[in-house]
Amino acid sequence: MKNFTRLIKSGLNCFLIAFAGACSVTAQAQSSSYPSKPISLIVPFPAGSGTDAVGRIFATELSKILGQQVVIENKPGGNATIAAAYVARAQPDGYTLFVTTNTSHSAAPWLMKNVSYDPVKDFTPIARGGNLPFILVINPKLPFNSVQELVAYAKKNPGKLNYASGNSTGIVGGATFASRAGIDIVHVPYKGTPQAMTDLVGGQVDMMFTDVASGMPFVKSGQVRAIAVSTAKRSELLPELPSMAEAGVKDFDLISWNGYFGPAGLPPDVVSKVNAAINQIVNDPETKKKLSVLGFDAFSGTPQQFAGFVQEQLQLWKRLIQDAGIKPE
Repeated sequence: MKNFTRLIKSGLNCFLIAFAGACSVTAQAQSSSYPSKPISLIVPFPAGSGTDAVGRIFATELSKILGQQVVIENKPGGNATIAAAYVARAQPDGYTLFVTTNTSHSAAPWLMKNVSYDPVKDFTPIARGGNLPFILVINPKLPFNSVQELVAYAKKNPGKLNYASGNSTGIVGGATFASRAGIDIVHVPYKGTPQAMTDLVGGQVDMMFTDVASGMPFVKSGQVRAIAVSTAKRSELLPELPSMAEAGVKDFDLISWNGYFGPAGLPPDVVSKVNAAINQIVNDPETKKKLSVLGFDAFSGTPQQFAGFVQEQLQLWKRLIQDAGIKPE
């Protein structure tokens, strides 16, 4: 009887080993033929936002390089947490990818009390896409043309001015500006940048920090006025605009990063293939030129570099949010 039991166990172990081996071979075969069908690229902001505009250029180029259509899916709302949670729950097969920013992976975990995903554990970092500088824009009917004049007016009229936000960078930008400049301005949150920009143009709100892609068309048409970039130094993309430091606001350096993820457990060769494609895109002169028109500074690197950067940014934005006195909601 003991020998029979031992024989059964031995047979079962062999079956399990064989089954695991077969599964491994199948998974390797699937990932080595990747992609064999269209890929969904999830964007956590509305159509017309800076991330959407940049993401569509990357999607077009990825389709050419990978040989399969890369389709944009917009899932806006919740400070990008709706889209992030969706991707975190997706199958890690490479057919659901995520182009996102510091909103979902650096800021939302500190701005919101309940976030249904872990920005580090629930995702596979693939590649950095670049940076999207922000600009401070105001309604042109306001009686000032510079940050210094805005601050002076706000100090004389506490609580009279307000600022819109369509994402976490806009939220933290406005709160940090108020804190560093010592002024009282009212926050008016929106679900996305396009809606916030519409109300800024219409005069319902006074100012906002917006990405260059969303803001510059309105600046060029004279519907809003740009008075500074959100960085410590002037941007090479917008050299005519002073930095916040030049404008008299110390310790202000805010930039929105952009990057590509998959769900946790993405096969390494899929990560490698998509990473190589993104690096090819950011190093292509023509594509880089198209992206620069949107105010996007394109560059990339390895998945390991991006993973380290994501963890660093998570702690940096924690400090920025705490220093600005923003309480999680």
